[in-house]
Amino acid sequence: MQSPDPTAEDESQAVSRRIQRLSLHLTPNYPFPRNDAAQQLELVECASKAAKLTVDTSSLSNYMRGKHREIQDRVLDYFNKRPELQTPVEILKDDHRELCMKQLVGLVREAGIRPFRYVVDDPAKYFAILEAVGSVDMSLGIKMGVQYSLWGGSVLNLGTKKHKDKYFDGIDNMEYPGCFAMTELHHGSNVQGIQTVAAFDPLTDEFIIDTPNDGAIKWWIGNAAVHGKFATVFAKLMLPTHDTKGITDMGVHAFIVPIRDFKTHQTLPGIEIHDCGHKVGLNGVDNGALRFCSVRIPRDNLLNRFGDVSRDGKYTSSLPSINKRFAATLGELVGGRVGLAYSSVSVLKIAATIAIRYSLLRQQFGPPKQPEVSILDYQSQQHKLMPMLASTYAFHFATLHLVEKYSEMKKFHDEQLVGDVHSLSAGLKAYVTAYTAKSLSICRESCGGHGYAAVNRFGSLRNDHDIFQTFEGDNTVLLQQVAGDLLKQYKEKFQGGTLTVTWNYLRESMNSYLSQPNPVTARWESEEHLRDPKFQLDAFRYRTSRLLQSVAVRLRKHSKTLGSFGAWNRCLNHLLTLAESHIESVILAKFVEAVQKCPDPSSRAALKLVCDLYALERIWKDIGTYRNVDYVAPNKAKAIHKLMEYLSFQVRNIARELVDTFDIPDYVTRAPIAMQSDAYSHYTHYVGF
Repeated sequence: MQSPDPTAEDESQAVSRRIQRLSLHLTPNYPFPRNDAAQQLELVECASKAAKLTVDTSSLSNYMRGKHREIQDRVLDYFNKRPELQTPVEILKDDHRELCMKQLVGLVREAGIRPFRYVVDDPAKYFAILEAVGSVDMSLGIKMGVQYSLWGGSVLNLGTKKHKDKYFDGIDNMEYPGCFAMTELHHGSNVQGIQTVAAFDPLTDEFIIDTPNDGAIKWWIGNAAVHGKFATVFAKLMLPTHDTKGITDMGVHAFIVPIRDFKTHQTLPGIEIHDCGHKVGLNGVDNGALRFCSVRIPRDNLLNRFGDVSRDGKYTSSLPSINKRFAATLGELVGGRVGLAYSSVSVLKIAATIAIRYSLLRQQFGPPKQPEVSILDYQSQQHKLMPMLASTYAFHFATLHLVEKYSEMKKFHDEQLVGDVHSLSAGLKAYVTAYTAKSLSICRESCGGHGYAAVNRFGSLRNDHDIFQTFEGDNTVLLQQVAGDLLKQYKEKFQGGTLTVTWNYLRESMNSYLSQPNPVTARWESEEHLRDPKFQLDAFRYRTSRLLQSVAVRLRKHSKTLGSFGAWNRCLNHLLTLAESHIESVILAKFVEAVQKCPDPSSRAALKLVCDLYALERIWKDIGTYRNVDYVAPNKAKAIHKLMEYLSFQVRNIARELVDTFDIPDYVTRAPIAMQSDAYSHYTHYVGF
């Protein structure tokens, strides 16, 4: 009898091993104990058979929305009862602008909600109103922000008592609609480079506002094209001197300039206004361009909190230099960034709600001779949406923390707190808006062809939100500010200085983060360890500390040959990665803190699950960095990935409750595919069946 062919036997065994390995991709062999339901996980049914948490949606919603829930409900109830003020899917630019103005005037005068009264005294309440208003129509949110945060905020924050006494009531009740004229055609991010001039004339006790060239035309100015009657104009203050120069540039200052007649609404003499036209999004906001030709305004129209001019043309300031005055001026305007970060999370909540509700409803394919299954039961759909849902929760708590810090800053004016809020707002605004912009496209794709219908909102949300990455500071520029502050803090750490609150971990743990990774903990792979907040925070902070230390070395090296500017540019991508890593560390720290503070056990358990998914997904995204320095051993990396997938399955099981916690009314999502009851009938009714 012939013996078996050993070569054929080896090939057969190899094929069996490969099939077994492939099958593990479909039904993962989890490295931690599971209950009976989890042991039966299969490709399609995995999520539905996993142990499901019980979530008290009402309790979790109360914890999430906090003390300003009532004012938000007042905003939403007002527009719910006024369907004629709800923005239709199809609307012309000019009609949208007029509707936006009616919405804002109605909110203030009819509903009796006065956002301006909270801008300084209770910023958290102001931002809560802004979130609710922006969810109704993003154009309305931006128009409200221009009126109260920018135009009104500049009067309150850069002016003095005389300005508040004169303008507060008119701004508050919408009799004085205004603009914020900072950006110019040739200068956006580089505000110190603006060219508009305000020259003082001592003979008439007036400032003369001039646009010296086309590049100095004020551009993209909200409220300018149609509705604005005033503008806060940023210009270089020029004072006459008795030396050979004859004039001195005192740096950028802000001036109140009337731009339209109160009775006729006609453009005032010397002012030229043009419409910036149809935009990619936010077409309910009337952006315009302003040119000034020898426009005279009273000396009192200088917003003089940080610098003043006397009747005889002498300049006085409590701050000793142009740079310090400029920094103080921009520091008072940081509220705009806070509002954008906060509002961007609101947009993400709406998009995630629509996509997840649809994914729970939509059924496609399934096992042979069995009913079709929800598309959210597919691992690929969970991979798209569950980490996004976790990030939405993480961003919610991080931006809530930012609002609280900003409120403290406005109350106490502590110098260290001002610096902390400035950097934190820059980083969160850049990080959150960039993430939301990418997520909006993912949500649209996750809803297939139905996501492409305008009525289901992804198009308008994406178009309206896109500019969030640019205005109130270009995201790339803002991240560089964060990196610059981190390097400053790094230097302070080794010189024994005081660190601001956000960077405390640099002092507390820099040495341990920069030491060699522990070869024992690098191999720990138990579920208890991987879900331990200490492991997660340490991993995030280790990465940030390594990036900070390495970029500091690179900058020092390149500065010798390229100079400081050239070295910065050579290391720019490294610096941006550092800033993003730091902001992720802050986000996770605030999420962990929020989980620990949650009083309701069921809500706390749900938040812990979501927080763990957020942390492990971020670690897995950058697993190469951790592997390169042996912070995570190969077996631990695999365990992180498998646990992340399992947590994603569990989050899918409570996804309905988690998005319902956002408490977004159907008329706000406005997407038929996201209606909580009988979505398909809403959709067919919309198209005329």
